[in-house]
Amino acid sequence: MTAQLIDGNALAKKIRGEVAERAAALTARGHQPGLAVVLVGDDPASQVYVSHKVKDCEGSGVYSLLDRYPADMSEAALLKRIAELNADPKIHGILVQMPVPKHIDPQKVIAAIAPHKDVDGFSIQSAGALASGLPGFKSCTPYGCMKLIETTGVNLRGKHAVVIGRSNTVGKPMAQLLLQASATVTICHSATVDLGAHTRQADVIVAAVGRRNTVTADMVKPGAVIIDVGMNRNDEGKLCGDVDFEGVSKVAGWITPVPGGVGPMTRAMLLVNTIEAAERAASN
Repeated sequence: MTAQLIDGNALAKKIRGEVAERAAALTARGHQPGLAVVLVGDDPASQVYVSHKVKDCEGSGVYSLLDRYPADMSEAALLKRIAELNADPKIHGILVQMPVPKHIDPQKVIAAIAPHKDVDGFSIQSAGALASGLPGFKSCTPYGCMKLIETTGVNLRGKHAVVIGRSNTVGKPMAQLLLQASATVTICHSATVDLGAHTRQADVIVAAVGRRNTVTADMVKPGAVIIDVGMNRNDEGKLCGDVDFEGVSKVAGWITPVPGGVGPMTRAMLLVNTIEAAERAASN
């Protein structure tokens, strides 16, 4: 069997087009959606991510404000800036690029963002809404993963989904979204005994641990859907995921590539959350 490729670039392009239409409609009513991106320090990967996010905004009719600050910015100064953005009616979403420098508490930063502008979906309020099945912002990467799974046509109801990873930003919200879709969900992590015993039963595997070759062909049920969230480098320095793509693609039914799978969708869903925030503000 050769797995079908789940093209995140193509789906993200389609979603950005839909966002652009909604943004144009809002702007015509005098409510251009706005996203503020705050970058503290000069982490190279963060700079790349931020530039992509700003470019996505520009191509979708979303106003973007990029705030760059040196790595020695104080925690108090950052929290003050977030408070200013909370009060700015032109800004509907606020994203502080992680990681922040070590002297800044990331939980304080996340908590400082107004819940109605938490388009990353990282706040306690957003997490609580998701766990309770209430309306709120979904964490962008799991939200994007669900959209990728939708394109396969696989009905998740009653399916066994295994999530590898238990982070607050991917693993836990991913499990919640799969539960909402009526999947039977198993969460595996670094303390799981015999990971393969779990994954071989899975109709869907979402790998999000940040360690290459975590999932190999012998760990996969034939025909399974494989969503690879990992972003690593191989021995040659090329980007790769948590899944042994070459081996697993011979067994799985569907698989996301790295790059070109989950990454573009994370950014696309950030735009979706921003446009939803702007639409809510415009209706108040």
